[in-house]
Amino acid sequence: MQWIKHIIFSACLALGALSVQATDAPVPTNSEIKAVNINTATAEQLSQLDGIGKAKAEAIILYRQQHGQFKSVDDITQVKGIGKAILDKNRSMLALE
Repeated sequence: MQWIKHIIFSACLALGALSVQATDAPVPTNSEIKAVNINTATAEQLSQLDGIGKAKAEAIILYRQQHGQFKSVDDITQVKGIGKAILDKNRSMLALE
């Protein structure tokens, strides 16, 4: 049963990666990014955060779809691959509203 979840998760990540277009635009630094609402942000918006690439951004969205909205910014550490270090680097940039 667990392998089915892994297959579905992989498929979602692959489909999400196909929908994101690469650009030649420079990646903004945290000081240039407005607050990101982790309950509504797109993968593109999430991937602008420090330490969050396409895969982690998609994992955040998938977690949000499966578990509902985050109740606190700290809840983002429940997403696989998002630890305290990434949270601490981005805390000032994260919002719930």
